[in-house]
Amino acid sequence: MNGTAPGGTAKHRLNPDKLLLSKWTAVHPHNREKHFLVSELFCDEQGQVLQIELQAVLSQRCQRLDWRVLEDAMNWRMGWK
Repeated sequence: MNGTAPGGTAKHRLNPDKLLLSKWTAVHPHNREKHFLVSELFCDEQGQVLQIELQAVLSQRCQRLDWRVLEDAMNWRMGWK
C-alpha cells in the first residue's frame, strides 16, 4: 500500500471516502497519543472529502486535519501497531 511521492517520501494510497472509522498509528507520538481513529469526515457541497476529525484513543482529544496528512507514511501508519 505504500508508494513513493515525487519528493522520494513514502506515501499511502488512500480513498478519502473510506477513511471514516479507519485506524491510524502516529510514527512520532506526542503526549503518549499513539493510536487514532478517524471519527468524522468533512465534505464540500459535491460530497468530496476535504478534512477529517482524528480522535486520539488514549485521551479522546480530537483534531481537525486535511485528510491528505494521512498519506504521509513518514508520520502515519495504517492500523494500530
